[in-house]
Amino acid sequence: MRLEKIEVLTEDKLLLHMEDGSALRCGLQEMLDFGLRSGLELAEEEEEKLRDACAWWEVRRKAAALAAERAMSAGELKRKLRQKGAPPELAEKAADRLLELGVLDEGAYAAMVARHYAAKGYGRMRVEQELRRRELPRELWADALEAMPDSRETLDELVRKRLGNAPADKAARTKLASSLVRRGYGWEEVRAAMERAAGDFGD
Repeated sequence: MRLEKIEVLTEDKLLLHMEDGSALRCGLQEMLDFGLRSGLELAEEEEEKLRDACAWWEVRRKAAALAAERAMSAGELKRKLRQKGAPPELAEKAADRLLELGVLDEGAYAAMVARHYAAKGYGRMRVEQELRRRELPRELWADALEAMPDSRETLDELVRKRLGNAPADKAARTKLASSLVRRGYGWEEVRAAMERAAGDFGD
């Protein structure tokens, strides 16, 4: 296979126009590694290696761009790369590499997710749902959940805001309890918070 032309797109992005009409993107390092030049004849094995190297360069570039946009888990990165057309094995390899380099810090990300949803008034079960949705390893959950503020104080504040300065009727209390459970709090801790509120009102 002949390399017909090398087009320079940016300082570190080249477009290789191949004899069969296909075009490959790669970086300067690949050009040096393969000794690329216009008119170069590539044996079948060398062409295959070049295509593999270009595919890996593309996935690395996409992975770096995605990781630079926002914090994410390795699982999220792999999914996004696959959605962009990356072969699963290269998506896995790119995520592993960014974990190794510390670009992806799943422990810090898990703690950030837990703090964020706790600050929005959500309970432990809802935070666990978010950690699962973001494809964070379960072994990181315990430390992330441990960093959450005491749910008792948050629950008491939510109950006070909803009930106001006077005791509510049974229907209003039931509706509030159901709402808090949907926010990720357990029935027992919700009931305890409602009992504390009732005590404040002198019920």
